[in-house]
Amino acid sequence: MTFSHHVAVITSDEQALIVASDLAEDFKRDSALRDRERRLPLPELEVFSRSGLWGISVPKEYGGAGVSNVTLAKIIALIAQADGSLGQIPQNHFYALEVLRVNGSHAQKQRLYAEVLAGQRFGNALAELGTKTAHDRVTSLKRDGEGYRINGRKFYATGAIYAQRIPTSVVDENGVQQLAFVPRDSQGLTVIDDWSGFGQRTTGSGSVVFEDVYVAAADVLPFQSAFERPTTVGPLAQILHAAIDTGIARAAYEDALHFVRSKTRPWIDSGNDKATEDPLTLKSFGHLSIRLHATEALLERAGEFLDAAQAETNVETVAAASIAVAEARAISTEISLAAGSTLFELAGSQATLIEHGLDRHWRNARVHTLHDPVRWKYHAVGNYYLNDENPPLRGTI
Repeated sequence: MTFSHHVAVITSDEQALIVASDLAEDFKRDSALRDRERRLPLPELEVFSRSGLWGISVPKEYGGAGVSNVTLAKIIALIAQADGSLGQIPQNHFYALEVLRVNGSHAQKQRLYAEVLAGQRFGNALAELGTKTAHDRVTSLKRDGEGYRINGRKFYATGAIYAQRIPTSVVDENGVQQLAFVPRDSQGLTVIDDWSGFGQRTTGSGSVVFEDVYVAAADVLPFQSAFERPTTVGPLAQILHAAIDTGIARAAYEDALHFVRSKTRPWIDSGNDKATEDPLTLKSFGHLSIRLHATEALLERAGEFLDAAQAETNVETVAAASIAVAEARAISTEISLAAGSTLFELAGSQATLIEHGLDRHWRNARVHTLHDPVRWKYHAVGNYYLNDENPPLRGTI
């Protein structure tokens, strides 16, 4: 696969944060319009890709910036603050890159990382309907000469519609899960834009159908084994989700501040420079700001734990990282919902809220926080501190 557009080279955490901040300003401009009209962000994703940000987690030895997870989480939060859907689209891309880092061969890393640095986007085709549990898979991988054939159907395939490769969880003839990096233009592969969520409307989280899709052996790497030993695949996936919710919460908070200030202009015109002296409104913002700042601090702390676990991976460091991330994930779920709800409470029944698309923050949070149950995060955290029990090795913790 080749790419004609120029892709910027990002070499440091500082540069990545500057680029992300500039992009976020641009992405914010039409985010409400894209949500209202369900306008798929194809032009924005091209700019996003050319910025070099999709390659920032590629290790330095393979030509990438190898940024810290603290930085990666901040960048996802920045983009999600500008546009919740745009913040979620690269989540599975970075997840696939982490599976590649921990389970891929040197040759696979060289080739696939190079594609990413050249501007290629990875989507995902992991989840399935109708299985006994959320972790079960029936999409099959069967040997065909030098390669394999894939048959099955996936749903909630966020980003697949925008991707050049679709990492797909498959079950081989021995019943073991593998991850196949399937080219988007493969014969027999169909991406269906049937996502109809009332929030996160432009993530492209539709269905993917595989009908005798051929995949080269070199594009298949172990997947199940990433959860049969301590790895950072699970907490990496979850810190990105926490970052998405944190960004959505920050956007709702900032819009709530602007809304209240702009709707209480008479106070200023009368010589009082305070936006409001209403004690209930002040209490609402006080409560919200404290929890938002706590969320952002826990997200950064989680990134530090994850960095430590990647540097020295063992049972203890991975468990500590998973718990730190679960803490950030739990509070980010709550604050994203609370921030959107507070905006409704302060605006009342005014049509202005919907006219300006401010309702999207709550809708985005409500949909995204259903990704995996936050109640199990509390269970894992409590079990860790009270009973010294490490959390399970899976992608949802």
